Amino acid sequence: MSSGTNENNNESQSFGIRTDEELSLSELGGVIWARKVGIFSFSIFCSVLVVWYALLIPNEYKAKAVLAPAQKQSSGLGSTLGQLGGLASLAGVNMTGVEANESQIAQEVMQSWNFIDNFINENDLAVQLLASERWDKQSNQLSFDTDLYDLRQRKWLIEDEDEGGLRGPSSWELFSRFSEMLVVTEDKKTDLVSVSITFYSPFLAKKWVDMYVDAINRHMQSRQVSKVTNNIEYLQAQIEKTQIAEMKDVFYNIIQEQIKNKMIAEASPEYVFVAVSPSMIPEEKSSPRRVIICVLGSMLGGVFALLWVVLSHVYRR
Repeated sequence: MSSGTNENNNESQSFGIRTDEELSLSELGGVIWARKVGIFSFSIFCSVLVVWYALLIPNEYKAKAVLAPAQKQSSGLGSTLGQLGGLASLAGVNMTGVEANESQIAQEVMQSWNFIDNFINENDLAVQLLASERWDKQSNQLSFDTDLYDLRQRKWLIEDEDEGGLRGPSSWELFSRFSEMLVVTEDKKTDLVSVSITFYSPFLAKKWVDMYVDAINRHMQSRQVSKVTNNIEYLQAQIEKTQIAEMKDVFYNIIQEQIKNKMIAEASPEYVFVAVSPSMIPEEKSSPRRVIICVLGSMLGGVFALLWVVLSHVYRR
């Protein structure tokens, strides 16, 4: 019997385990019950901190517009373009008024650094984007971080770590901030495009969505008008070069169709996107979700308190 007992003791010691120091569930329950007041108090303390933090987070509101790709050409014009399309392609000219996948091109442009940078500068949005902290519902005014921007002197107070002194926000900082607010998605089944902007002020969120949709329409319209104008100038140059009467007639016909394309583009304010569901001023905040934050914070506080009690008991044994 003694040899068997020695073998068991040796086996336990070989694994670094002492059976008389194993923490049983009953002992663990007793330790937690004995420290229940401390655990409960710490959980309450964490809950108060989480609620305080959640109340400090400013409300944000999401404005959203649903867009459909605009239809550019009538059937009559399309048939005419089809007749001349082969000859035009030989001349190096795209007769269609719309590029393939123009909606996808517009979506990529909308999220590009250059387009967003131009949009911010044209509408003077830098201060509202980077210096604002929250929105006051009663006064319908934004409050600003005075450590970043001096409203009286209209001066940025960002410290320049490289050259010293003060500087304004960089193009990348403005782009990054706006990209956080902007969401552009496409439904592959319906081809509908959703554009949303989330910001402290629901009024500005709605206003900026409308401005952004208008900006992309104007940009793509200007892009198409410029392209057609270049085509016309190119064809006119080809007319001057050729001595063949039949080719001149072909070029004149193509120019007429290009002029029609240009007129259609200039007469289409909703050039690439038409609003199916225009943006509205949101009445309910989209974030933060304070209830979820408080519940998760309280649960984590309780779990941390339990772990602290158990671990401290194990180390003391």
